[in-house]
Amino acid sequence: MADPLHTVAAPLREAFAAVTGLPAADIDPVVRNSDRADAQANGALALAKQLGRNPRELAEAVVATGLLADLCSNTEVAGPGFINLTFTPEFLSAQVAEAAASDRVGVRRAATPEIAVVDYSAPNVAKEMHVGHLRTTVIGDALVRMLEFVGHTVIRENHIGDWGTPFGMLIEHMVDLGGVDAELTIDLSDPSAFYKQARAKFDASDEFKDRARARVTLLQSRTDAPTMAIWQKLVDKSADYFDVVYGKLGVLLRRDDIVGESFYQPMMAAMLDRLDQAGLLAESEGAKVVWVPGFKNREGEPLPLIVQARTGGFNYATSDITCVLDRVERLHATLLVYCVGTPQSQHLQMVFKASEMLGVLVPPARAVHVNNGNVLGDDRKILKSRSGEPAMLLDLVDAAIERGRAIVAERSPELPADEKAELANTIGIGALKYAELSSDRIKDYVFDWSRMLALEGNTAPYLQYAHARICSIFRKAEVSRASVRGVTPTIGQSQERALTLQLLQFDAAVHDTLDKFSPHRLCTYLFDLAQAFTSFYEACPVLKDGYEATRESRLALCDLTARVLQQGLALLGIEAPERM
Repeated sequence: MADPLHTVAAPLREAFAAVTGLPAADIDPVVRNSDRADAQANGALALAKQLGRNPRELAEAVVATGLLADLCSNTEVAGPGFINLTFTPEFLSAQVAEAAASDRVGVRRAATPEIAVVDYSAPNVAKEMHVGHLRTTVIGDALVRMLEFVGHTVIRENHIGDWGTPFGMLIEHMVDLGGVDAELTIDLSDPSAFYKQARAKFDASDEFKDRARARVTLLQSRTDAPTMAIWQKLVDKSADYFDVVYGKLGVLLRRDDIVGESFYQPMMAAMLDRLDQAGLLAESEGAKVVWVPGFKNREGEPLPLIVQARTGGFNYATSDITCVLDRVERLHATLLVYCVGTPQSQHLQMVFKASEMLGVLVPPARAVHVNNGNVLGDDRKILKSRSGEPAMLLDLVDAAIERGRAIVAERSPELPADEKAELANTIGIGALKYAELSSDRIKDYVFDWSRMLALEGNTAPYLQYAHARICSIFRKAEVSRASVRGVTPTIGQSQERALTLQLLQFDAAVHDTLDKFSPHRLCTYLFDLAQAFTSFYEACPVLKDGYEATRESRLALCDLTARVLQQGLALLGIEAPERM
């Protein structure tokens, strides 16, 4: 395993076992990165407490076993019992060579592969995708890529809004235009135009309101063929629009990943029966509710989770509990990931708790709310378009590509037209995604084109340029990158050592990102790696005359850096160009 923290953990377990008499398999040496050394083992503190021993003396006994001598040039006990570890150059060389020999560049597979359902994006039929969909779509897509990369089976689910009372007016408006044979296109410049027309008619006409409400009843019965045909056309046309957005944005979601509210609607009555049979269904002011312990309203009174309105209608809670049932029982998922905005936190917590009470969401199955803040404009309010409405996602995507064109025209005017277009897309979309992913997802962030497109700082163009720069080194050297992948680098200079240690943290960065469902952690790692490479390249000549003895070694470090940058960006859904 090309991760020194995992590699050194094995002899540490043996050393702790030798001085405590405990089975090595039961010992956690607690190895962490450290600012004081290459790594730090803190396991002596917990073990000493367990055994009633002095932790510093226990740590000193571990060092005295000599079991770390082959891996560490220095082991020092500090403080109450921390063991500071400095790795030998030979050990680091072997570790980085192992990473280079792997097509996974040192990232281990998950110890326990799971079936994970990732719920993200979730636009509404006949409505535009706006800036609010940017975060859930891009964060969800990055998590899907990472979960798949470490070996989990991932099911993407786009839980679109394709059911409910608004469809009465949408379908009835379609009937007025000619029914299922009427011309219907989703205008990419105003995807909500059809919805707005239907809404205006609904607000202006009582007769239309009555027809729309009657149409909802027909839709919910699923027995009226013309109604269902028009509904399906509305869904299909919206799916066409979603595909355009996803295609331009470069995310993995496709039409086959759509599992809308309509899919779960037929299952909801049975779900209510199960709640009733479990003794969880109660009545409150005519509605059917679940009393979820621990939740209160603003007055401090118990807060009910309403699963059926007094009118008999179902709602989001009904749908969401049914989702949990389906995902756990039909799909056999053990990990449910919900990429949904922070305002839905309480709702989802109540849904998850109700599912636990029902005996469905129980170990090993678990649900995680990957919440996110808002995208803000310069005024620190929700980013708006010129019309004052939330900015359309497709407009942002097109604007990103246009700005990418400007960068390419300035920096790479010699490229053929088709390569210019491809590079503009790569730079623009990469910048848009990375600005989102590099921000802590739980916080709001200010949308700033100049910052996200900068070639300096923690941006996608900076990382993309770092990758392209390394590729240019090999072109200048007229050396195939693959030819140096069997080379075991020599770690001599401090900058070589710093770059090597950074490369070997890729595994930890990926798994830490997934543990916390926070893509900004991987972004921070990639930025630190690019900076470490810059320091290495400035201090350690690669192609300069007189350095032939170190040339292959340093080229090997260059190649592995490029591969980690490329793989890391790919896990974020961002391409790494070879020329820029």
